Amino acid sequence: MQTIAILPMKSFDAAKQRLAALLGGGSRHALAQAMFSDVLAALRRTPGVDEVAVVTADHEAEAAVRGERVLVLPDNADAGQSAAASIGIRHAIAAGFERVLLVPGDTPLLDPVALDGLLSRSAGEGLEAVIVPDRHGTGTSALLIAPPDALEPSFGTGSLERHVTGAKERELRHSVEPIESLGHDVDTPDDLADLAAVLAEQHGVAPRTRGVLRQIERVHPGVLAGFPGTRAGETAVHA
Repeated sequence: MQTIAILPMKSFDAAKQRLAALLGGGSRHALAQAMFSDVLAALRRTPGVDEVAVVTADHEAEAAVRGERVLVLPDNADAGQSAAASIGIRHAIAAGFERVLLVPGDTPLLDPVALDGLLSRSAGEGLEAVIVPDRHGTGTSALLIAPPDALEPSFGTGSLERHVTGAKERELRHSVEPIESLGHDVDTPDDLADLAAVLAEQHGVAPRTRGVLRQIERVHPGVLAGFPGTRAGETAVHA
């Protein structure tokens, strides 16, 4: 099935405001950009993803992906993740894609192998909607929809229940399928600590995010308890 991944991205400067009590603006900017880059790289390594579209109003994010052969869809309203996802869905329909994969830009642990397995299974089972819950079991980390307009996206607090209810009301063949690597989105200091703990135990994943976390730990020792500090020669981000 022809599949397009839709990746909404707000301004790097405006991202992760809920981490403001923990990190300065420079660190939050660097972290948002690094996570976005790791997610984008994972999507491009996923065989079942035929195209990636970034929906953004941020010129820096746009410039960051222009050289990556990634489609950029302007988000002039900048009205949030659900509205940005709808922009991507409209493009997918116009371009003839059979399904859309909606993913956030703050899940840097995304595993291309696990994601490709989900894409293959859903196609084989004829599923019209697959909802990937977040690690708390209340939100939605990713949403796979076939055809692209079969289900209206409604991200945010309590979105898992809304998406399941919407799929049932439309009588869609659907499933709720956790993917561990998509369960570590970062909104709060606890989320960041959880991500740091996972990266401290795993190697070879999320290299850009890992590098920024090392720099953050160097600038703010102890903020990421247990996370390895910056190696000699690495440059710290500005707090």
